[in-house]
Amino acid sequence: MIKYVAGIETSCDETSAAVTMEDRVLSNIVSSQEIHEKFGGVVPELASRAHIRIITDIFSLALQKAGIEKDNLDGIAVTHGPGLIGAVLVGLNFAKGLSKALNIPYIGINHIEGHIYGNFLSNPEIAFPHLSLVVSGGHTQLVLMREHLNYQIIGKTRDDAVGEAFDKGAKLLGLGYPGGPLVDKLAQTGDDEFHKFPRAFLKNSPFDFSYSGLKTSLLVYLGTKDQDFIKDNISHICASYQRAAIDVLVQKTLLAAEKYKVKSVGVVGGVAANSLLRRWMTEEIKKLQMRFYLPELEYCTDNAAMIARAGMERLRSGLTSAPDLNAYPSLKLDTSVS
Repeated sequence: MIKYVAGIETSCDETSAAVTMEDRVLSNIVSSQEIHEKFGGVVPELASRAHIRIITDIFSLALQKAGIEKDNLDGIAVTHGPGLIGAVLVGLNFAKGLSKALNIPYIGINHIEGHIYGNFLSNPEIAFPHLSLVVSGGHTQLVLMREHLNYQIIGKTRDDAVGEAFDKGAKLLGLGYPGGPLVDKLAQTGDDEFHKFPRAFLKNSPFDFSYSGLKTSLLVYLGTKDQDFIKDNISHICASYQRAAIDVLVQKTLLAAEKYKVKSVGVVGGVAANSLLRRWMTEEIKKLQMRFYLPELEYCTDNAAMIARAGMERLRSGLTSAPDLNAYPSLKLDTSVS
């Protein structure tokens, strides 16, 4: 019986370990790497080195907080992609070592699958068919689930993900990194009709996304204004930019929810913490009389609890990973582990 599952997540710049007991999170330790802030983005080599330095301590702390010994674990779940290849390998090899030392199975988890199951941590009653909007720095997808571990990608980004658009937009505005929370905070006191930024709606692919045009439009717009204007109107610019980004997410999700006649809709990933997205989507899904689910804020960003929850589902289905499982920086959601 699979009862206690440890999760390991090192796909980017968070080193995280967690322990779950069935549907309960006993511990979820996340260590973020502040060193990347001065570079305006994640430096892969620095991320990998940081994971190596602290992963053992983070895992030990997760066990300590959970109140169990490592010998109590029944299985291990670990991200094996997508992500920064060096960073992913640190967590994957650590999990393999634990699996061998403790003589327990381990399972490789797609990072996107982990985000989807982060919603199940907060909402175990989610009904199928279920539509997930996955929004983060590297991913913008609409994923249809008809049952557990069954995924159909019905929409994806053609270029930049929405989280990347927020980060790049914030950089253009001189706000710093990570940009999403900074834009969101300033937008709350701004007028979102101050400037109309473009929305990308693709005629032949109604559920696909594109955010490169939005980012470029901000660059062009700022190039026509002086610094005093930008400084005086920064909150209005952020509000307008955010509104354009979120508008597309909401409209496409609503369209997909109706087309596929789902029973429930969820939003997951780092951008699921955005205040406008949470509020707007809640209002619109309610009008469709569908159930709407959001993970708790701690399960929106990268964390190991979501990986453990997805791992529990797979391990209970009898799935395990082979010792030679590799890391894949561009792993697709419908790719099976081996």
